[in-house]
Amino acid sequence: MHAVVIGAGVIGSSIALQLKRLGHDVTVVDRNSAAGMGSTSASSAVVRFNYSTFDAVMLSWESYFLWKEFKDLIDGTNGYSNNPKANSQDHYAHLEDRGYVMLDVPVLSNENTMKLFDRAGIPYEIWDSNKLKVGMPGIDAGRYWPNKPVKSDEFWSEAKEELGAIFSKHGGYVSDPLLAAQNFAAAAKREGVNLKFRKAVVGIEKKDGRVSGVKLSDFDSQSKRVLDTGSEVINADVVVNVAGPWSTLINQMAGAGTDFTVELKPLRAEVHQISTPKDILPGPIMGDLDLGTYVRSGPGGITLVGGTEPECDVLEWVEADKVDEVNMTRTVEVFESQAYRFARRFPAAQIPSTPVGVVGVYDVSSDWTPIYDKTDVPGFYVAIGTSGNQFKNAPGAGLVMAHLINQVENGADHDSNPVTYSCPKTKKEINLGTFSRKRARNTTSGTVMG
Repeated sequence: MHAVVIGAGVIGSSIALQLKRLGHDVTVVDRNSAAGMGSTSASSAVVRFNYSTFDAVMLSWESYFLWKEFKDLIDGTNGYSNNPKANSQDHYAHLEDRGYVMLDVPVLSNENTMKLFDRAGIPYEIWDSNKLKVGMPGIDAGRYWPNKPVKSDEFWSEAKEELGAIFSKHGGYVSDPLLAAQNFAAAAKREGVNLKFRKAVVGIEKKDGRVSGVKLSDFDSQSKRVLDTGSEVINADVVVNVAGPWSTLINQMAGAGTDFTVELKPLRAEVHQISTPKDILPGPIMGDLDLGTYVRSGPGGITLVGGTEPECDVLEWVEADKVDEVNMTRTVEVFESQAYRFARRFPAAQIPSTPVGVVGVYDVSSDWTPIYDKTDVPGFYVAIGTSGNQFKNAPGAGLVMAHLINQVENGADHDSNPVTYSCPKTKKEINLGTFSRKRARNTTSGTVMG
């Protein structure tokens, strides 16, 4: 079987590697000049397990152990491949395993999280406000819910009570998201995957209703233009759409998506860097939906601060055909919202005078849960709607998608009897129906937290 994977981000590259390790011929195509240059490069690479459904929790928990053994996974050693090669690359991304704190907030039920963690076997602690202050030095433990605009008088009102948190000693962040994607891509290339960069998909070929290939044209990633240099068709038995914010356009080319019960739309997002005293966030990463941010530490006293889409803020949704027109320059408005919320939680934070950080465009599903599935077009698969929260699941997503494709191509009726994946690390099963394109909308936090 020949599979074409559209998109060489961290998830697309992971899927390509695992399809190759199952014995298939694989070609990866991407508009950019190298792997991971799209939304992957704008990821904060946080690794956590706080999701609203059991299967999402399990995918993140299984992926955690794969990140822990990332070098072995990439090199194919310790049973990961029939073609192992130790020290196959000069540099490897790695997991900074520092733990994760999720502050109490009404939209994320502690009771539900505890049940999911107990079922998955994830160790955790419940912190009251006193433990929170010890575990997170310098924190203001005030409860400020509901979210408020930073320019409102109410934002600066004093808290009348304090909050606690759920703490997991596992989790943290991956050191370099771009390098992680390039590690996957380099391993795939070493094992025989054909990588084609600076190529735009301009058509999906079909024969008798089934995909039969992709039509490509040269692409200039600087001007974001398809070049008038002719086109080529790559024949394929299977096509996997992992095109991130461009995924809806690829679906339209394939004639897929009419039976989706979950909507997809790109979202522009910013993550900023803030200098902090080095005793702030030396350890756990933190999700603070109470104020509307998530934060993680970085080298040299830098803290990355992103948003959790608080309802009081105006989100910048993007039309599917306008992704290439998005302003990729950081804005003062978003910077102030994130920086002031962080400073409200950690008063010792040093707010820079100008925004420093990155801008990305994420492919967001209506319930903030990805679609890892087949489609109604035979041979056309999707790993989309990753909503800015699936970087952490890239190792597991590669394995579950390769497994799903194998099962369906061998006759499994995934729509009627969902495929399950047996996790080798955690010894649990993931029901891939949770990520179906035809699912009933999952009840989630309605934010990037999923």
